[in-house]
Amino acid sequence: MPYPKKTSSQGKIAEDLAVDLLSHNNYKILERNFHSRFGEIDIVATKDDYLVFIEVKARWSNMFGAPEEAVTPSKLWKIQKTAEYYSSLNPNLPKKLRIDVVALEMEGNNILSSKIITVD
Repeated sequence: MPYPKKTSSQGKIAEDLAVDLLSHNNYKILERNFHSRFGEIDIVATKDDYLVFIEVKARWSNMFGAPEEAVTPSKLWKIQKTAEYYSSLNPNLPKKLRIDVVALEMEGNNILSSKIITVD
């Protein structure tokens, strides 16, 4: 069975679906694809009294494991540094920072399963 190649259009589809999922779970989306010298954050949002930095991972097959397994310690470090930088640029936003992962299992453009995982 052929697996689709990762393309920017697939990434955009996954991020668009993640934004919908987050919005339905009371996240207020502030920004998408924020870049700094440390890295990129897919989605920046607020929820309750947190400034939340969201990494979106999608898989169209289980060949490489669950989507959330692709968020490595190195990736988390980059997100954390980028989050701290973003927070310093936006002092009016909540001071409590959090990293969440949206893990999507996909078939075509349809979600088979979705999870919002808070990283401890």
